[in-house]
Amino acid sequence: MIEEKKQNKEKENKEKKPVVNVNMLIGKKVGMTQLFDDTGNMVPVTVVEAGPCVVVQVKTQDNDGYGAIQVGFGKKKTNKISKPLKGHLKELNASILKEIRVEKPEEFKVGQEIKVDIFKSGDFVAISGKGIGKGFAGNIKRHHHHRGLMSHGSKSHRITGSIGAGTTPGKVYKGKAMPGKMGNKKVTVQGLKVFKIDLEKNLILVRGSVPGKSGNIVMIEKKG
Repeated sequence: MIEEKKQNKEKENKEKKPVVNVNMLIGKKVGMTQLFDDTGNMVPVTVVEAGPCVVVQVKTQDNDGYGAIQVGFGKKKTNKISKPLKGHLKELNASILKEIRVEKPEEFKVGQEIKVDIFKSGDFVAISGKGIGKGFAGNIKRHHHHRGLMSHGSKSHRITGSIGAGTTPGKVYKGKAMPGKMGNKKVTVQGLKVFKIDLEKNLILVRGSVPGKSGNIVMIEKKG
């Protein structure tokens, strides 16, 4: 009996997967859908294809001055890849490269895969990505300013208005709310809760909205 228990423990240790000391993953926003929780309530969730990400490069304190790993995501057509990048990838097919800081880079090897199993249901994550670009916008749409009078004779319906005095200070201060490009910048949504994990399809379903449109590349970071 004792020998059988020892053998069973050895088998369990062999079957256990190595612990991946990383809390971030590259993903692609698939879209939104609705699911039901255990109590029967309908929950809006965003589907994100997270990984698998392959380790392309390992950076150590001795060689690079800091510890990090460079991971790749997606597949790139080999006929559209430059020779320097092809040599850097070392026959690893990846189209998007991101760097992730880690405490122990020596635990990783080039070619190692990082999958969505680093997350689990109930985890809180922060997802970063580029927001939807909305082109050039005025003050009312971009900064929620009030419009002017709409009565006859008014010349300030939706114009910007005063942007500063002429004599003092005689200039426009930096950061003044004015018309310009709206959206298409990095946005981070925090406090998103992982609703479900699909290990077979490498999907992570989070409760809430994720920056960008469908197909947008995002970074998923575990919090807490």
